[in-house]
Amino acid sequence: MEKKQSRGSFTGSIGFVLAAAGSAVGLGNIWRFPYLAAKDGGGVFLLCYLILAITFGFTLLTTEIAIGRKTGQSPLTAYRAVHPKLGWVGIFACIIPVLILPYYSAIGGWVLKYLAAFLTGAAHATADSGYFAGFITSTWSPIIWFVIFLGATVFVVYKGVDSGIEKLSKILMPILLVLILCIAIFSLTLTHTDESGVTRTGIQGLLAYVVPNFEGMTLKQFFVILTDAMGQLFYSISVAMGIMITYGSYVKKETNLVKSVNQIELFDTAVAFLAGLMIVPAVFTFMGPEGMSASGPSLMFKSLPKVFEAMGSIGTAVGIVFFITVFFAALTSSVSILEAIVSSVMDKFHMNRNKATIMVGLITLVIGLVVCLGYNLFYFEAVLANTPAGSSAQILDILDYISNYCLMPIVSIATCIFIGWVVKPKYVIDEITLGGHKFAREKLYVVMIKVVAPILLLFLLLQSLGIIKF
Repeated sequence: MEKKQSRGSFTGSIGFVLAAAGSAVGLGNIWRFPYLAAKDGGGVFLLCYLILAITFGFTLLTTEIAIGRKTGQSPLTAYRAVHPKLGWVGIFACIIPVLILPYYSAIGGWVLKYLAAFLTGAAHATADSGYFAGFITSTWSPIIWFVIFLGATVFVVYKGVDSGIEKLSKILMPILLVLILCIAIFSLTLTHTDESGVTRTGIQGLLAYVVPNFEGMTLKQFFVILTDAMGQLFYSISVAMGIMITYGSYVKKETNLVKSVNQIELFDTAVAFLAGLMIVPAVFTFMGPEGMSASGPSLMFKSLPKVFEAMGSIGTAVGIVFFITVFFAALTSSVSILEAIVSSVMDKFHMNRNKATIMVGLITLVIGLVVCLGYNLFYFEAVLANTPAGSSAQILDILDYISNYCLMPIVSIATCIFIGWVVKPKYVIDEITLGGHKFAREKLYVVMIKVVAPILLLFLLLQSLGIIKF
């Protein structure tokens, strides 16, 4: 019990749910979910995503949170506690956030740069086609904003679980939800007539987003949509990178894990849907259907500033609210990523939180500087299995590919196999039902963890490696 107290813990289930949801609600929800929904037949993608969330996503979330609470340890040591032969999975699960945090913080710095531009009256400049490229290829500006964002992340984790992470989540997550909801409602009221005389509205964008479009859909296209939905869900719920195991280890034994997992699922899915609702109608109104061809940084830092510019005088205010929203989402996610590493260092090397946080922060700073300089001093071109035709990958893309597309599926596959077939599902079920709590989806969980989830994850891995192509 002393070890648990020295590591810290959430004061209650609300703090845990908001922190876990804050981790899951990140940049992926905001810049990739809307693009995929618009690309993949609107409501067809949404339906696939929802079904996968309550089956596939639920299974992975439940497993990791239960492992964390049962062992009371972070991923680096928790996996070995589950089974002696699982130690290598814990190492992988710790390497993943080490690779992700530097480039995630660099992108967080980009968000701060754009927020500052909108706050200081330079919103018009951000709509210029060369603004983004000019910023990330400059030497000092990306580094300065990266250091500021990383500093904010380190500060929160340094403060601890209840005074830092939980307090931040209780403040930012409700605000985040309100801001996203406000922008989403505003997007539905938009109307724009382009130079050719065509008038488009936010309601038309809404219909393009939510109404299933089966026109001309083949079986092959449906599998593409299903795979896109599975990939988006997997990469957005914060599994396979040690976060949910870490947060699970801070949860008190009397907490109802079934109820908590349900709430995390609901929150993440709702925010992902609302992120699409605030972006798709706006982009559709001012740029037409072809405007949704961008995703990732291109959508957030190139397309959306043009949309805000087209809105006229109100565009600057909307842009400010939008980038504040994105900053909150990025910060809660980066905090969870850093916490997974710091917790592992504390458990493995018996280091106190302050020293562990500073040490990990300095390592992240060094790697992050390399990422920032990857667009100028250390620039080189590479081609990855997921690199779009006609483009090249840089240091940031390489770290993202290794962590997200290679190591994360491997960690989850190993977790499913060991829990499903070696230590058996009862290991997780006993923890979930601790205190007499009902596990309504127990039978579904057993089938998913033993058979369905490993197959889906293997398919995802093979696709990421370019072995399976559509």
